[in-house]
Amino acid sequence: MNVGIDVSPLVQTSAGTARHLLGLLGALEGRPGLELTRLTFGGDGRAGTVARDAGWYPVGIARAARNLDVLHCPTMRVPIRARPAVVATVHDVAILRYPAAFPRWHRHTGQLALRQAVRTADVIVAVSEFTRGELGEVLGVASDRIRVIGNGVDPVFTADGRAEGGDYVLAVGTLEPRKNLACAVEAGRLAGLEVRVVGATGWGGIDVPGWVGRVDDESLAALYRGARCLIFPSLYEGFGLPILEAMACGTPVVTSRGGATEEIAGGAAVLVDPLDAEAIAAGIAVADTRRSELAALGLERSAAFTWERAADALEALWRELA
Repeated sequence: MNVGIDVSPLVQTSAGTARHLLGLLGALEGRPGLELTRLTFGGDGRAGTVARDAGWYPVGIARAARNLDVLHCPTMRVPIRARPAVVATVHDVAILRYPAAFPRWHRHTGQLALRQAVRTADVIVAVSEFTRGELGEVLGVASDRIRVIGNGVDPVFTADGRAEGGDYVLAVGTLEPRKNLACAVEAGRLAGLEVRVVGATGWGGIDVPGWVGRVDDESLAALYRGARCLIFPSLYEGFGLPILEAMACGTPVVTSRGGATEEIAGGAAVLVDPLDAEAIAAGIAVADTRRSELAALGLERSAAFTWERAADALEALWRELA
């Protein structure tokens, strides 16, 4: 079986979508009877993004995949039509729920792409039960067209290893409105703690104190291990990988009540109102008092999410369609 995978996200971002794709590729490469063909087009600048959105995704990727058994599109961008079966992964429907939180070009093309994907794809992969529900509620997608296949935790994120020094809480996320990082920083101030913010530059004019930019995975793992807790008060997520990464490092997590963040936390985190900085600060205090308990619960919870398990489910789906 020869499966074409769109790997264009790897030239566009280093955030969650790229981590999702790299994790799957690492678990899928070299499997018996499975050949992966990586499909990509364009560079990392704005011109490359426009060319992909305008030509590669609607038509070009289908031509590249015409002799393959399955085409897998990991970012909800699919061709108008294609000869092989098409699987599209939808991470969330934030582009429809919170359109004002996105730049104009991203908002316009993202909405079109998402609607095209749910019309065209033979099967839609949702990364959480929450996203499955959103696809039904917002776009009317029948549940039997959706498979839930979650993400995994990269092996670098473990409780053993170097811990960063200092007395701080950690926030992780791209600098964009949906991540609610300003509220995270305010909560840290109310708790009397330094907040270190790790993530790529984004959009929306977000500028927060304590931002350290992007770091490599080893450094991120050390930051997780040294933190009093992770605060992840995102306003909307389809999954929430930092929750599991922190848990795998033995770090307590304070995250948003409701939605995918509560689902992924699975009872192993302190849940708070993400719009209330005082509630988040109180959650930090609770995480301190429950540190040992939450660390043990988090290690158990994160162990349930592996890229091998996700790859097994995805390969089984491809073989159904081939």
